[in-house]
Amino acid sequence: MDGHGEVKSRVVKVESEESWNFFITQATNQGCPIVVHFTASWCMPSVAMNPFFEELALSYQDILFLTVDFDEVKGVAMKMEVKAMPTFILMRKGSVSDRVVGANPIELKKRIHGFILSARACKT
Repeated sequence: MDGHGEVKSRVVKVESEESWNFFITQATNQGCPIVVHFTASWCMPSVAMNPFFEELALSYQDILFLTVDFDEVKGVAMKMEVKAMPTFILMRKGSVSDRVVGANPIELKKRIHGFILSARACKT
């Protein structure tokens, strides 16, 4: 493996409440929409969504994609009222705009597409 053709992930893993606050503040200040995947290593539907979430991150370059492991950063999951895995939260200007609970790739893609269209409309 020489590293050629390897694509660096566009999904940023949140390691702590401090890094969560940093990413949310940065994105909010820059007017960047955010999509967060709340996951858990023991939740197979959540794990199964990881490649699809990576794909979405490559498709939507103007959105910040974050992943939060429920067990590693419980404080953030509790604050965001995450009660099931996977949960996907769409945020704009530091506030929740939408949420998708469950491993439903078609619905998630549809919601993100609508979310980005409305975010672009707000900028004009």
